[in-house]
Amino acid sequence: MDSFGLGHQHAVESDAPTPSRWSPSADQLPSSLTVLTGPTHGPVDLPLHLAWSGLRTFDLDDDKLLLGMYRIVLTTGLRDDYIQFLDGNLLTSHWPRLRKMVGRDVRKAWEGTFPQLRLYTGWAAA
Repeated sequence: MDSFGLGHQHAVESDAPTPSRWSPSADQLPSSLTVLTGPTHGPVDLPLHLAWSGLRTFDLDDDKLLLGMYRIVLTTGLRDDYIQFLDGNLLTSHWPRLRKMVGRDVRKAWEGTFPQLRLYTGWAAA
């Protein structure tokens, strides 16, 4: 008998990484950056499930606002949100700055699925 009492079974440890609740799972990411065909300029209104506090309208012609909107979508969105609000070319060109804004788990998920994003960061190591 162990210190936990009769019938207690120890959890089996696994080498598999535990998914983070702060990063998208692989099945939530788009199949390709080319399917990201969101708006590329002008004002964009995010729905409440993405922008539930603060600014909801973002002018994509202003880099600060574009980066802010992309950060929100990347950190709180799901596949349909990525497709609707992100543009693959804008994401790629702004990735060096965005990757610093989204947090390690989100960054690793996107760069792990789309290694070409790492080419724009100045490093290509996994």
